[in-house]
Amino acid sequence: MADTISPAAARRIALAAQGFGRPRPDAVGTRQLNLLLERLGLLQLDSVNVLERSHYLPVFARLGSYDKALLDRLTFARRGPYREYWAHEAALIPTSDWPLFRWRMDDYRAYFAGDGDPWLAAHADTLAWLRAELAEKGPLPASAIERDANAPRRGSWWEWDEVKRGLERMFRVGEVVSGGRTRFERIYALPEQVLDPAVHTREVPRAEAVHALMERSARAHGIGTLSDLADYYRLKTVDAKPALQRLVDEGVVHEVTVPGWRKPAYLHRDARIPRRIEAAALLSPFDPVVWERERALRMFGFHYRIEIYTPAPKRRYGYYTLPVLVDEALVGRIDLKNDRQRGVLRVQSAWREDGVPDAVAERVVPALRELAAWQNLGGLEVVDRGTLARSLAAEFNTPPLPL
Repeated sequence: MADTISPAAARRIALAAQGFGRPRPDAVGTRQLNLLLERLGLLQLDSVNVLERSHYLPVFARLGSYDKALLDRLTFARRGPYREYWAHEAALIPTSDWPLFRWRMDDYRAYFAGDGDPWLAAHADTLAWLRAELAEKGPLPASAIERDANAPRRGSWWEWDEVKRGLERMFRVGEVVSGGRTRFERIYALPEQVLDPAVHTREVPRAEAVHALMERSARAHGIGTLSDLADYYRLKTVDAKPALQRLVDEGVVHEVTVPGWRKPAYLHRDARIPRRIEAAALLSPFDPVVWERERALRMFGFHYRIEIYTPAPKRRYGYYTLPVLVDEALVGRIDLKNDRQRGVLRVQSAWREDGVPDAVAERVVPALRELAAWQNLGGLEVVDRGTLARSLAAEFNTPPLPL
């Protein structure tokens, strides 16, 4: 096994580990979805819906058009094979992996019991009432429990009242679990209501759980540094480092050097090293390929920041920019909006990276057309903003819209 991996080979290894460079299936069914979710290990959730809910996009980027309702039935079923927890951020994971996060639940419990969050100790009666409500009525969304408590909302999603605060803390410590989602609202359940006893009673020591998570991370990365691998499941270095050394000792990963990387890299023993990657995809801001921004910069030379929380006058690229993958390079970023009322996919800005030719638009436009068709949108329009916008508009054979 080589001790030195070139930066280009490292990119191909990483993309192959994430499911790129493979022929797309003729049709996407449950089998294809399960295989992809097994490969990724998790799908990050996010509430922003300007284009599409984020967890749908990594699947589309790798498999092409598919039935979102099929993914919903698979991932949001009350007693299904996937469960939601704080694995990276809020993310869907295999239900069988839920016990691997008991140590994290214990950490949250210790935090809430200490001085870090005095709310929990001050609202023991609320928590007892919530347990009783779920025990009596079964899995429920927070909105239904709020109505029962005669506690109307006091503002936006972020201004949570006592019911939502209590449920979220109980969710973090494992006293309640996700029972799926309805219209993207999480359903809360007691563990015994939706998990098999073999899952919700299983105890995994912290070191064993972190070891298992680091192995999953190494497999999903193909190649990565200690910090890369730890970030996948938001592991602390103090836990991740000995777990990684154990994987080295077991021969699961092999330490290698990647020129230009300042830290050692670790190659999973099952990683493919393809000679080339052929792909054209639009990546969610929360896609594993780009969610660790330092890794995206080191591996692809791609400096990426999402600007959702940046005031509009200070945004450089746009509100919801998606990195554009062409073969083994991140060649640009496109700010997309799903204009559902007008039935149009709107390119609000499009930028190519320095040194990328305008001709890259020929590779990007088919991906945009496929995305629009998947979203049941009949039209595409391009706003004249960004270094790639006019080339995209020319490929669409339509003049760009003025700013």
